[in-house]
Amino acid sequence: QVQLVQSGGGLVQAGGSLRVSCAASGGSFSSYGAGWFRQAAGKEREFVAINWRGGLTLYATSVKGRFTISRDNAENTVFLQMNSLKPEDTAVYYCAASSRPGWTYRVADFSSWGQGTQVTVSS
Repeated sequence: QVQLVQSGGGLVQAGGSLRVSCAASGGSFSSYGAGWFRQAAGKEREFVAINWRGGLTLYATSVKGRFTISRDNAENTVFLQMNSLKPEDTAVYYCAASSRPGWTYRVADFSSWGQGTQVTVSS
């Protein structure tokens, strides 16, 4: 399994932008499906975006048009660019990798997880 290390995130005012990165080691991220999830205080972890082998990209309705998931295979890194941030986007954000051949956004289908990054959006 790949090991994932996250960076980025932080505090931003509503309407601002942030980017979080997820670097893989111990394997090629290009061989895995990649996902971003988030968990707000007192809530369950939820799907944000996935990018699968073959190019499929899928977003949660709440972030579609504002967030972009992308890969840099040469750097073995996946990114989540977050624009037009809202206070309700405040959460700990996690990247994850799945070896499933078919796409999925179920938390249980992702076997490798980053350490989590706090994103806080002030109003």
